[in-house]
Amino acid sequence: MDRTHDREIVRLAVPAFLALVAEPLFLLADSAIVGHLGTAQLAGLGVAGAVLQTIVGICVFLAYGTTASVARRVGAGDLRGAIAQGVDGLWLAVVIGVLVTLPCLLLAGPLVRAVGAHGAVVEHGTTYLRIAVLGVTPLLVMLAATGVLRGFQDTRTPLVVAVGGNLLNIVLNLLLVYGFGPFDGWGIAGSATGSVIAQVLSAMTLAAVVVRGARRHRAPLRPDLAGIRRAGRSGVPLVVRTLTLRAALLVTTYAVTLVSLSDQDAQLAAHQIAFTLWTFLAFVLDAIAIAAQALTGRSLGAGDVVGTRSITARMVWWGVVSGVATGILLAATSPFLGRLFTGDDAVRELLVPVLLIVAVTQPVCGIVFVLDGVLIGAGDGRYLAYGGLVTLLVYAPVVLLLHSSLATVWIAFSVVFMGARLVVLVHRARGNAWLVVGAPA
Repeated sequence: MDRTHDREIVRLAVPAFLALVAEPLFLLADSAIVGHLGTAQLAGLGVAGAVLQTIVGICVFLAYGTTASVARRVGAGDLRGAIAQGVDGLWLAVVIGVLVTLPCLLLAGPLVRAVGAHGAVVEHGTTYLRIAVLGVTPLLVMLAATGVLRGFQDTRTPLVVAVGGNLLNIVLNLLLVYGFGPFDGWGIAGSATGSVIAQVLSAMTLAAVVVRGARRHRAPLRPDLAGIRRAGRSGVPLVVRTLTLRAALLVTTYAVTLVSLSDQDAQLAAHQIAFTLWTFLAFVLDAIAIAAQALTGRSLGAGDVVGTRSITARMVWWGVVSGVATGILLAATSPFLGRLFTGDDAVRELLVPVLLIVAVTQPVCGIVFVLDGVLIGAGDGRYLAYGGLVTLLVYAPVVLLLHSSLATVWIAFSVVFMGARLVVLVHRARGNAWLVVGAPA
């Protein structure tokens, strides 16, 4: 078994995993801080956060696409072109951020209501969103800059900035929400303000690293309209891919609401806990996928098809092993995990079989995440977009038919949806169409 790539995979994947985990952990801290203001304030934070996370989630291509394109040029030895491509990604992030921020400022109230808020929650959610949306552009710049650094095989710097920025966010939230000395605090508005300040400083730090690299390699820093357009066009397929994934998750939640009207609250609560745990485990597998993006792009940029095949095979092995490990851990702890989230016996009873289903299918998830990262790294976004649409069309009617219980919904998600993704990705990976070598002109 070829283990020559293990050190590089671990070097890239471990910091990427820690950076991925840092964000939700500190979001939990924000929720805890705001939660002590009152239930309405916490609900307002939740609905406003859902709007912001949707926007940022759709724009994740700024990280993924930039990683692939920069890594390919790094592999080809064109460091100046790589950093110039990264600068184009930063400018694209700024353009998208400005275009998104202005409408959100004007439509904050309607957006909060659209998520389902009512009463006092609308007021708190609108207050939070109008301030927090000012951090969208910095967040998108952080995504693009992180993609640049990953393309240069650096996942440690984004980790340091993520941890430092989120620690600063917690301190600022405590001070601005509750006040200090003669300052009484701004409540939920203080939470939004603290988050924006931390996001701006984090974005400036990452952007400064990219700018320093551009100056070192004498790459231009001014906006290149042609380069920005290219970056935008290459990101469209990844946006479609992301939308199909989010649509599948929404369809799954909708199917849960059809299970039983008599105990719908318990069904939805168990589903939310299961999805939270599934998402956390996905961070482990996504870290390997991030390593796959960087290593695949670099290897294809260098024209090394044999090496790319070897890296892919080894990362798939890592995906399977990680899936088996997380699956065993989840199965062993499934009878006890529910107690961490709820005291409701009905919810805990519903949760255990769902977690066992998730545990059994974790190795499949490991392969899916890794191959997704490999094809993103290869710049095969168009195939991923079409594959996502096909998978969604296969999955949606099945899960809507198999909604007799929460367990059957999760069987449909874990077996049909993830299985369809596995078939689509393995089919592509076994062929040669994605093995396009060299850097683009």
